[in-house]
Amino acid sequence: MTPLKRKIYEIIFEADTFWGKTFDVALIISVILSVLAVMLESVEHLNQDYSRLFLITEWFFTILFTIELSLRLYCINKKSSYLFSFYGLIDVLSVIPMYLTWFFPGLQSLGVLRAFRILRVFRILKLNRYISAGNSLSMALVQSKAKIIVFLGFIITIVLIMGSIMYLIEGRENGFTSIPKSIYWAIVTVTTVGYGDIVPQTIIGKIISSLLDCWLWNYSRSYWLSIGTNSSTKFRRKTKKENLP
Repeated sequence: MTPLKRKIYEIIFEADTFWGKTFDVALIISVILSVLAVMLESVEHLNQDYSRLFLITEWFFTILFTIELSLRLYCINKKSSYLFSFYGLIDVLSVIPMYLTWFFPGLQSLGVLRAFRILRVFRILKLNRYISAGNSLSMALVQSKAKIIVFLGFIITIVLIMGSIMYLIEGRENGFTSIPKSIYWAIVTVTTVGYGDIVPQTIIGKIISSLLDCWLWNYSRSYWLSIGTNSSTKFRRKTKKENLP
């Protein structure tokens, strides 16, 4: 590996260095801003007033992420392995929608898939050091806190993705007038509140809604049970050690 490739690799893939952390923070901020722009673009009156600004913004982030993906592929040897990895697929999916709009107009709403890239923040925070720490009750709570943060981050990402998908499937004529409103529906569905003020009308939308509700209910139940079991086990171990003569 040449010195240039090595330097780029350290900045892009290693979060332990100053420039590596700076790059990851800048990347996450860019992802959040790009997802926010996609969401606001779906609001009709904002799109009418600032359509050109939204178009420029979307192309700016698309080109930015394309350059980033190119640099990632440039500085690694096993390019195919990375492209078919979880983060590799997310990186590709984050830039493809805008290029596909040349052939299939309207797909720019799928730019919200970039929200998955925010998961890189956990590499910076090094949450694994908390997950593998100590046997005391306090460390068990820290572990649970880390898991809860990951869980909430995952749920927020799913809500963003499903809201955008339902916006594309159902459309304005069925009440899904914007991505924010579609995300509102996804939140109501995930939390099983079900106000009923906005519901899917198409068969595909109803199937997706049903699958989302069933899957997330089981996922949430299993996740919280694992957290409770983990904390309970560690508390018993701590108590047992304290009671030993």
